[in-house]
Amino acid sequence: MSVLNEILAFNHQFVENKEYEPFQTTKFPDKGLVIVSCMDTRLTELLPSAMNIKNGDVKVIKSAGAVISHPFGSIMRSILVAIYELKAEEVMVIGHYDCGMSNVNADGLLAKMKDRGIEESTFDTLKYSGLDLKKWVQGFDSVEDSVRNSVQLVKNHPLLPEDIKVHGLVIDPATGRLDLVERGE
Repeated sequence: MSVLNEILAFNHQFVENKEYEPFQTTKFPDKGLVIVSCMDTRLTELLPSAMNIKNGDVKVIKSAGAVISHPFGSIMRSILVAIYELKAEEVMVIGHYDCGMSNVNADGLLAKMKDRGIEESTFDTLKYSGLDLKKWVQGFDSVEDSVRNSVQLVKNHPLLPEDIKVHGLVIDPATGRLDLVERGE
């Protein structure tokens, strides 16, 4: 059975048995918080548990490495929607130790793309369209510096209200310990 079929079969029973009822809440985050965190599978349940967050408490935006790479990309748009439309009042960027993005090498990733059938002409088209593909896919050396960079991008965004606090943290994916990198003032 494929993963999709397994999920659909489980979902049918989930809905039929009304197992969704304990998760019902509003679209507004009870704690007034929006979190940008990494997509790492170790954080799926650990991060909320380590922060005492339950369903309905926060808005969570996930990206590789918890990186916000563009001031006018979808992550920043989501943060602004959470603030202006969904009543979020604080932002936390939470990276983690042992992050896969710290090992991403642009040349290696591009080689894997070529091995999977992406044509050289596609890379040329992107290059001539103004995209620095190596910079776009490159990982980072320091998770703390990466978190600081994302915090600064959010904090200095021209559309961010001045009263929004932006914090930076790093979580240990083994223990859930949170280390403060930057406290929003």
